[in-house]
Amino acid sequence: MSLASHHYFDRDVGRMAVKLLPSEYYVTTDHTVLSTVLGSCVAACLHDAQAGVAGMNHFMLPDDSEPGAASMRYGAYAMDVLVRELVRAGARRERLQAKVFGGGAVLAGMTTLNIGDRNADFVLRYLEAERIEVAAQDLRGPHARRVCFLPESGKAVVRRLRAQTEVLRVRHDEGELLRRLSASGLPHEIDRTKGSR
Repeated sequence: MSLASHHYFDRDVGRMAVKLLPSEYYVTTDHTVLSTVLGSCVAACLHDAQAGVAGMNHFMLPDDSEPGAASMRYGAYAMDVLVRELVRAGARRERLQAKVFGGGAVLAGMTTLNIGDRNADFVLRYLEAERIEVAAQDLRGPHARRVCFLPESGKAVVRRLRAQTEVLRVRHDEGELLRRLSASGLPHEIDRTKGSR
């Protein structure tokens, strides 16, 4: 579990922002923009408009690879942490609305594993089970995405990455992360990603 700590000035929205990397989350009660780039990963943006509390997470794998895994890279834990921290900051569970993004098929050699689809399926199941309304979604497909979430309004701005350099960067970063996870003892199905580009 890791709190995002990369603060920067986002020229696209003209405001201070926090960039979330895989396995990170952030909760805010001010106007700090929450930003991330997604390939097969998923980000959930949750917002309680009445309380003025919003947050985002960024996870790499759904919950079924390692039951009970206490790691932000797994969707179940990442979602539980985000909801808990939002409530701790003053949100009410019954008022939360979600916007979910990512789950793209961008990793070469991953067609049998379908990590993007599994992440997308997982986040929708989780939100349905927790009775959190999904106000918007942009999931699956062949695209990597850049997401900016504006906490005070709950608005999300999504840009699909089409420039080859941007797509290759996402593909490389996620592939490297999967290889590191595989080396640290992730289930054997992830081992299929070794050597893929």
